[in-house]
Amino acid sequence: MSNSAVIGYSARAMGETLERMAYEPPALGELDVRVAITHCGVCYTDIQAIDDYYDITNYPFVPGHEIVGFVTESGSSVTALKAGDRVGIGWQGRSCGKCEWCLKGEEHLCIKIAHAGVWEPYGGFSSSVIVDSRFAYLLPEGMPAETAAVLMCAGITVYSALRRYSTSTRQNLAVVGMGGLGHLAVQFARRMNYDVTVISGSPEKRAEALAYGANDFMVSQPDILEENEFAFDLLLCTIHGDLDPVPLMDTLKKNGRFILVGFPDLSLNTRDLVSHQVSITGSFIGSRAVMREMLDFAQAHEITPKVELMPMSKVNEALQRVKDNKARYRIVLTSDQIQFFPGRS
Repeated sequence: MSNSAVIGYSARAMGETLERMAYEPPALGELDVRVAITHCGVCYTDIQAIDDYYDITNYPFVPGHEIVGFVTESGSSVTALKAGDRVGIGWQGRSCGKCEWCLKGEEHLCIKIAHAGVWEPYGGFSSSVIVDSRFAYLLPEGMPAETAAVLMCAGITVYSALRRYSTSTRQNLAVVGMGGLGHLAVQFARRMNYDVTVISGSPEKRAEALAYGANDFMVSQPDILEENEFAFDLLLCTIHGDLDPVPLMDTLKKNGRFILVGFPDLSLNTRDLVSHQVSITGSFIGSRAVMREMLDFAQAHEITPKVELMPMSKVNEALQRVKDNKARYRIVLTSDQIQFFPGRS
């Protein structure tokens, strides 16, 4: 093992605790950049990938995809980035560049998306990562690294969905879940011509939801949901795990949309789905153009995630806090490795 070995934290098999691992830096392609990592957010998707929820994980597996760091090396064909540039990297680290979706500028829908994650071959719970330079984004001056890290996945996830369904007419939106995605969705939505209600199973989150900009707060109890039948144009569901969507969907207006940005397990009643003419749709991260737009929007409107900082050496503790729903509201890991960034002191 060389002195330039990358230090990462990997799961050796499905569901295992992460262990410190040293490995040779992956080879740099002509369009790739190598990025020394200073910060990496912890996302529930990392936990699902460790558990091979998506049936695409290869072990040993180094998770992490809300990355901020500095470019240290560039491939021979890279022109837009240089050593010392501060960049953010999200879940998507590459695309095929050839399918109909890539050619439309919707690279996040690439037909080879299952193998486009930045964690192939190794992800951001590490000292460095390689990525296609076209998926490394220059960060706005003055944006804190921990803010940028969270925006690279959680931010683009909610922004892209809200942007897609925003209209010139003010709409009633319910954000289901006041967690890592939800608290960002409230902030973005209030600045996008929505009237925002938070629906949460935690009454104690009311004050914080209102402080983030929600117009109203609703506890997700059957009687309260029933009182709000046909109240919302859109439901943005930000939660994972088991979910009974029927009481929530009864709050949708006719022709309303139930938008999934998390991965809940659903059991549907198709009767109301058809008779109310509502739809269930998913929304997956966003294109490169939308990512850049989101970063500028967040900077201009001071979108600020609530972040806990932890050293990367405590990655397993951080993952457990997310599993136990104790993170408030995102955890960002800071590098334990001392790095030299050209042009930076």
